[in-house]
Amino acid sequence: MTQRLYMTDDSLTMETSVVRCTPREEGQFDVVLAATLFHPQGGGQLSDRGTIAGVEVVKVVAHGDEVVHVCSQAVPQGPVHIEVCAATRALHARLHSAGHLIGYCGEALGWHAVKGHHWPGEARVVFEGMPGAHAFDAPAIEAAANAHVNADLPRRTDVQGATRTIGFGDLPPHGCGGTHVASSAAIGLIRILKVKEKKGQLSVHYDLEGV
Repeated sequence: MTQRLYMTDDSLTMETSVVRCTPREEGQFDVVLAATLFHPQGGGQLSDRGTIAGVEVVKVVAHGDEVVHVCSQAVPQGPVHIEVCAATRALHARLHSAGHLIGYCGEALGWHAVKGHHWPGEARVVFEGMPGAHAFDAPAIEAAANAHVNADLPRRTDVQGATRTIGFGDLPPHGCGGTHVASSAAIGLIRILKVKEKKGQLSVHYDLEGV
C-alpha cells in the first residue's frame, strides 16, 4: 500500500523509498514508493509530473492500493528524493478548483454537478437539472464563480477514514481526491466558453485566463 501524502500535504519534495521497480514493455519502468506526493491520473484530473532520484516521471496511475509512477529509466530500490513539477501541479490544481466553483454556482440555481473533467484545453463540468431548476445563465454563473475567486476563500480539507472532502470558505464541501489551490484567489479569472446540452445534461466548458 502506498501512503498517499498528497491527500493532506501540498509539499512538492520529500525523501521516501522505492519499494519496487519493474520494466514495462515500452521501455519504461513502473516505480512504487513507500509514500508519495504525486497525484495519479483520475477523478477528472491528469497526473502530476516530476522526478524520482532525478529520473523523469512520465505519468502516475493508481492500481488498487498502490500508486505507480511510470518512469523513463529504472530507479533502484532504497531511499530516494522525489520532486513534483510545481508548474504542472499548479495548473491542474487551478483547473480542478475552478470546476468546483462552477459546480457550486450551478447548484445554487438547481443544477446538480455530476461529473468534472479538468484537463487543460478541454475542461468542463457536467450538470443535470433538478426539479425547479432555474435557466442556466452562463454569464451569471461565470460572474458568480469569479466573485468567489475574488473573495480569496481558503480551502478546507477534511479526511474521515477513506472519505476526503474539499470546500472553499463557507461553500459546501464535496467529496474529492484531487489537488486544489490553497485559496480561491490562486485560480485566476474563470471563463465559461460554451454550454452544450445533450440527453438532459449540460456540459459547461471553461478555461482560465492565461492558460
